[in-house]
Amino acid sequence: MLAWRMSRFFLGSPASVTEARRFVTAFLRDWPCLEAAELIVSELATNAVRHSASGRFGGRFMVTIRVVSNGLWLGVLDEGGPHSPQLSAGSDDEGGRGLMLVSALAAQWGVCGDEHGRTVWAVLSTVPALVASE
Repeated sequence: MLAWRMSRFFLGSPASVTEARRFVTAFLRDWPCLEAAELIVSELATNAVRHSASGRFGGRFMVTIRVVSNGLWLGVLDEGGPHSPQLSAGSDDEGGRGLMLVSALAAQWGVCGDEHGRTVWAVLSTVPALVASE
């Protein structure tokens, strides 16, 4: 399979989360993991807007889709903040469950960076339908 990578910046607003999902859909429409990829990017983009400097006036975040040897890598780069993203332990609140969902859907996930900017990423272990049938 040929390796490729697509990235795009989005304004740090809630409306941009929908645009980030459309970006994923445009490049992964033939992949069996499309729904999981959309959901993961939606959760990570929402967290970037809500919990990092990306959500401030003039802020932005970047979504990257990349083919890796063990599947599909999805990452959201934010503009940082004082707290590192982490799983919350079974809260009854409506918020705080996004990373639990990412963890459940992804083969791997993680965070790299610091308070000046960090990438939250996830790997889906799958191949596109067209490649799988070859």
